[in-house]
Amino acid sequence: MDGKVNIINWFEISVSDMARAKKFYETVFDIQMQEMEMMGMQMGFFPGEEMSGKVSGALVQGPMHKPSTDGAKIYFNGNPDLAAALGRVEAAGGKITMPKTLINESTGYMAFIIDTEGNSVGMHSSH
Repeated sequence: MDGKVNIINWFEISVSDMARAKKFYETVFDIQMQEMEMMGMQMGFFPGEEMSGKVSGALVQGPMHKPSTDGAKIYFNGNPDLAAALGRVEAAGGKITMPKTLINESTGYMAFIIDTEGNSVGMHSSH
């Protein structure tokens, strides 16, 4: 690999209730998500630029997607300060399982939450 591409190019978060999960992520991150059915699954897409080389992903409700706190860990970009997004988690129906925590001065901060579907996801910010 030449270092010009992301090692991760897509992620999927399993959900059991698309409307509830979509509302949670739209509220916490102050975004709008587009929904569509694809290959027999209901999908809610996180905003992203097509073919930009940037990582993006979707919420997925389908027979092969089961929410779990034991799945792969993904970290959402909480810049400039993840305290803002964390401040909206509980009101949106989630739970903070690790508050904003300093990793180190050069790396920044991290936190973990449980979303409305029972998935454990991380957040990261520089400040």
